[in-house]
Amino acid sequence: MTNRIVLNGISYHGKGAIQEIVPEIQRGGWQKVFVTSDPDLIRFGVTAKVTDLLDKAGIAYTVYSGIKPNPTIQNVQDGVRAFQEAKADCIVAIGGGSSMDTAKAIGIIITNPEFADVRSLEGVAATRNHAVPTIAVPTTAGTAAEVTINYVITDVEKQRKFVCVDTHDIPTIAVVDPDMMSSMPAMLTACTGMDALTHAIEGYITKGAWEMADMFHLEAIRLIGRYLRSAVQNEPEGREGMALAQYIAGMGFSNVGLGVDHSMAHCLSAHYDTPHGMACAQLLPIVMEYNKDYTGEKYKEIARAMGVEGVDAMSQAEYRRAAIEAVRQLSKDVGIPQKNERIREEDLETLAKDALADACCPGNPRDAVKEDIIAMYRQLM
Repeated sequence: MTNRIVLNGISYHGKGAIQEIVPEIQRGGWQKVFVTSDPDLIRFGVTAKVTDLLDKAGIAYTVYSGIKPNPTIQNVQDGVRAFQEAKADCIVAIGGGSSMDTAKAIGIIITNPEFADVRSLEGVAATRNHAVPTIAVPTTAGTAAEVTINYVITDVEKQRKFVCVDTHDIPTIAVVDPDMMSSMPAMLTACTGMDALTHAIEGYITKGAWEMADMFHLEAIRLIGRYLRSAVQNEPEGREGMALAQYIAGMGFSNVGLGVDHSMAHCLSAHYDTPHGMACAQLLPIVMEYNKDYTGEKYKEIARAMGVEGVDAMSQAEYRRAAIEAVRQLSKDVGIPQKNERIREEDLETLAKDALADACCPGNPRDAVKEDIIAMYRQLM
């Protein structure tokens, strides 16, 4: 069997990393930048940390900020038109997964106009050209969209999210600067951090897992277990640790896939606008319990990475329980609500059907059926 790893050609990490953006634009010979961001980041001056650098260097740019937290088909279509009107030749995506996912879809459609129907990008689209050169600058520590070959778009009309997987969409350059994340509110930090943990755990136990990806996932779990609580307190050490942890998780899961936690979380976001990271966090202990008998000894290593002591002396049942409880405790410690009161009994059939159709579902180590999905949703109600 052949395994594949796709990563950024270049990535920068650490405080002050955004100083590398202008030199990279100049080296690329790009003349007009299309900046994607969101209204809140502009309002709070986060986007300006980058656009001020462009102003100082005399680099022309246009800002597109019409992006919702769960970006829609309309957001992408409007962005494509704005890019064309701006006559831009590169993208700088500033924000969380929403801004970067929108930028990926825009960049792909610009260079592959036959996919102008955004829905045609669902799954693994047969695009021929790499997306517009993109520099991705995350402002949250969770999605790792700056290093993945995936993006998620919301179909408002059909009340569903769809996942797009394309090696041509990975940003050319990632700039991971913890200072760009310092303004994240505590709950957003918690949700995005638990999203990163879900990436690492699902990627570690997915059917596609292999040794190189396992290395990334275990280190990400270790770093998140160590630094997420500190990051929620907005401590610099925690911010730096989580900035690195979420990127490392992305290096892994982007190349091996995820599982049913993400499938179910996508549906909660599409139907109830539940923040993605919160949905992932709420489901994670439940899904881990569901998958435990299909994971061999992997929960022992998850428990160890989460800081559980004495795992080598534990029975299989004990270390599996310890791994699940360590994850549940972290979720509680960072303030994640343990129930989702928006879920309605009459919606369960539709939620389960949509989750089973989601692109992440086949990677789950245990094959799920509708009744399984409904039972797990009920545990959240």
